[in-house]
Amino acid sequence: MDIASIIGLILGFGAVFGGAILEGLHIGALIQPTAFIIVEGGTLATVCVAFPMSTLMSALKDLKKVILPPKEDPEGVIKNIINYAAKARRNGLISLEQEAQTVKDPFTKKGISLVVDGIDPQKLRETMEIELASIKEHGKGSAEVFEAAGGFAPTIGIIGAVLGLIHVMGNLSDPSKLGGGIAVAFVATIYGLMTANIICLPFGTKLKHRLKEELLQKEMVIEGLIAIQNGENPHFIEQKLRAYLHDSAPAEKKGK
Repeated sequence: MDIASIIGLILGFGAVFGGAILEGLHIGALIQPTAFIIVEGGTLATVCVAFPMSTLMSALKDLKKVILPPKEDPEGVIKNIINYAAKARRNGLISLEQEAQTVKDPFTKKGISLVVDGIDPQKLRETMEIELASIKEHGKGSAEVFEAAGGFAPTIGIIGAVLGLIHVMGNLSDPSKLGGGIAVAFVATIYGLMTANIICLPFGTKLKHRLKEELLQKEMVIEGLIAIQNGENPHFIEQKLRAYLHDSAPAEKKGK
C-alpha cells in the first residue's frame, strides 16, 4: 500500500476542512449536495465526451495503482531473470518452457516463450519493444483522463458558482433564499478546485510515475532475456540489470 498517497489525501482534505473549522465556519456549510452534483457530475460528463469508453474503463481499472502499487519491483525482476539465466545455463533454453507456464506477468511470459522458440535476438527486441510501446500508450491514456478531469473540474465549479448567483439574482425579493444560492455558488468553486488539485491532478501524476516504474522493469526484462539468449553469465547479467537502477530505488521500495 502506498502510504504517501493515503497521507496526501488525508492531509489535503484535512487542511481544507480543518482550516474552515479553525476559521469558525460550520462544517455543514461545506456540505452542499447541489454543488457536488454540478461539479462531480459535470466533470464526469466532460471526460466521457473527451475520451472513448475503452480509455475511461482502463483509467478506472488503473485507479487502484494510486493506492496499491504493483507487487513486482526491480529487485524482484532481477532475481527472476537471474534464476532464468541459471536454469538456462544448466539445462539449456528449452528448460525455460516450464517457466513460461508459471509466470503471471504476460509481458515476461511472452518474452520467455519467444526465447524458447529460438527467435533471433534482434527480432525478440523488436517484438517486445512493440509490446512495450502498447503498454506505454495504455498507461498514458489513463493518466491523461485524470489530468483532463483536473483541468475541467475548476471550470465546472465556476459554472456551479454562476448558477448559484443566477439563483440569488432571481430571488432578491426573497431574502430567505439568498443564503442557499450564495452557498452553492462559493461551495461549487471549492469543490471544483479540490477535485482538481487534491484528487485528479495528483492521481494523474502518480499514474505517470507508476508507468515510468513499469516501463523500466519491462526494459530490464527485455535486456535480461536477450542476455540469457546470448548465453551470458548470470553474474554479468545481474550487473547489467542493476545499471538500470538509481540511488533512490531502495527508498522507493521502503515507501511501498
